[in-house]
Amino acid sequence: MQQKTILLVEDNPDDVLLTQRALKKNNISNELVVARDGVEALDYLFGTGAWQGRDLSIQPVVILLDLMLPRLDGMEVLRRIRASELTSLLPVVILTTSREDRDRLQTYSLGANSFVRKPVDFEQFIEAVRQLGLYWLVLNEPPPAPKEA
Repeated sequence: MQQKTILLVEDNPDDVLLTQRALKKNNISNELVVARDGVEALDYLFGTGAWQGRDLSIQPVVILLDLMLPRLDGMEVLRRIRASELTSLLPVVILTTSREDRDRLQTYSLGANSFVRKPVDFEQFIEAVRQLGLYWLVLNEPPPAPKEA
């Protein structure tokens, strides 16, 4: 059985470290791939750029996507994920500090599976990551893999 990879799309090094610590504290040992901007995230998902030649049959079990990213923002990343047959069904959780109703409405309109505000308090953040991990890595049943032609 292959490891369930998590793709974290986050440009803030402190938030990356916080997420890594929260996963470790919750005994979530899944591989964590970090993309530090929207372009890097799409390169990983589609096997381009630095990820040229990556096995595209292995996709993350969940994508944790920040909205405010350099080069290509989270909204556009989500748009492109949903536009491709390869990635359209991947679970995308928006993990952001945004409190804007319009961001929540737009991300759900674009096909986000969940919208989570990053808690400022570390203990609350650990609990949020625990619940995300429990749901997306244990309880959620992803769609079946496409059949080969």
